[in-house]
Amino acid sequence: MNDAPRGVRLHIGIFGRRNVGKSSLLNALTRQQVSIVSSEPGTTTDPVEKPMELLPLGPVLFIDTAGIDDVGALGAQRVERTMKVLDRTELAVVVLAEEGLGSLEIGLLDAFEQRKIPVLAVINKTDLGKPADATLDRLLHRGLRPVLASITAGAGIAEVREALVALAPDDFLNAPPLLSDLVPPGEIAVLVVPIDKEAPKGRLILPQAQAIRDLLDHDACAMVVKERELREVLGRLNCKPALVVTDSQAFLKVAGDTPPEVPMTSFSILFARQKGDLLQFARGALAIDSLKSGDRIAVAEACSHHPIGEDIGRVKIPRWLGQYVGGDLAVEHVQGRDFVEDPGRYQLVIHCGSCMLNRRELLTRALLCERAGVPMTNYGMAIAYSLGIIERALQPFPAALDAYREAVARKQNRATKKARSG
Repeated sequence: MNDAPRGVRLHIGIFGRRNVGKSSLLNALTRQQVSIVSSEPGTTTDPVEKPMELLPLGPVLFIDTAGIDDVGALGAQRVERTMKVLDRTELAVVVLAEEGLGSLEIGLLDAFEQRKIPVLAVINKTDLGKPADATLDRLLHRGLRPVLASITAGAGIAEVREALVALAPDDFLNAPPLLSDLVPPGEIAVLVVPIDKEAPKGRLILPQAQAIRDLLDHDACAMVVKERELREVLGRLNCKPALVVTDSQAFLKVAGDTPPEVPMTSFSILFARQKGDLLQFARGALAIDSLKSGDRIAVAEACSHHPIGEDIGRVKIPRWLGQYVGGDLAVEHVQGRDFVEDPGRYQLVIHCGSCMLNRRELLTRALLCERAGVPMTNYGMAIAYSLGIIERALQPFPAALDAYREAVARKQNRATKKARSG
């Protein structure tokens, strides 16, 4: 389970002031010396991540953060990084000690409540004194039943583990499927996997591997081919496949080689459905039609691979969009944990498939764009739209296809009214 990708792990953030025992709690939960523990305040500077398996939940990712009471110029930067962890936290642990529940902790709890993140309160250092009644009352008033612990003595650790399991959010326990709901047991999905310069030697990229695993887990069949073999392979099959899935870079050829009656989409669009809001991304693709030369586009990529050759985010998508628009666009890139600080500066944000992100982080990014009034779509949607095959790519998803067609109709109606009034 140590090899499970971070995007499928339950992200558990550990928050609190300096020296309340956050790092000690992480070390106790993982039974390893993951974080440095010291009596010196501010030992943890950057978020420290530790993947592990927490039974019966399965793969989780603990994130130890810097103290929310850090001071000075560097301290302010550490607190800022701590608060960014909220964007991907699915289950929060707030560690309290002798300071009790102050304004900083209340601010954290308010932020968790606003984001609908389940919270576990852990009152540490109970060997040094009984928790204040006011702290207990204020936590209970918020519906939080704290775990009393003395982490250095090993007390309360088992109770923390049990509480984490009980608080695991439903959308993690019943995560949206990748593609198994589109391919019934015993049916075939044909996965088109180009082998190019960016394909890692000796292995498949993560979206392809996860798609195969999802099909096998649900008793469906996975047939993997390269794009130039697809037409011949489909001709050899005695029955039509339930679905054809392609790398977005081969969209046009695969669309031409796949019979119209066979549903077809891309890995990127499947991940847009699993990790984000497919309807929002489908409507966001329409913004491409309104782009003009010189418009600002932000391209966000969650992984941090070194781009080579015909990189899809840096070369191919800008080229396809430029050809569609009929001029060069001002394309800016962000990578990894970074995201656009001010979405309002852009006419469109295009995100990768997000196989490296968890669902909460992608939805948080989508919400930032929505609040700024900026359309957001993803690689697969943008490519399909610029190539004129987006309705074909949305064929397996009737709700998203309907939302897209309704958005198109509204746009056409607005254009007609504007033309008449002019």
